[in-house]
Amino acid sequence: MEAAIQKKATLFRLNAELVDRLKELARLEHRSLNNFVECVLLDFAYKHPNKETLEAIEEARSGKLRSTPPIDLSSPEAMFKSMGL
Repeated sequence: MEAAIQKKATLFRLNAELVDRLKELARLEHRSLNNFVECVLLDFAYKHPNKETLEAIEEARSGKLRSTPPIDLSSPEAMFKSMGL
């Protein structure tokens, strides 16, 4: 049995146009405004890449991997050969 998630009521003052936009986005996803905003905030708060992933992204963007020959995807045999297998 899952433990109940504790919720805490909080009051925020937001730009009226932002609230209208959030309501529209929530409506398009058939969700309440509260649920939509909570999920957006959870994604932002907990779904940032870790250090290793950030380093891999930076390595890929730097071009360091461009000297690696491309993998031949013309057939499974060619793919394995181009991977040195």
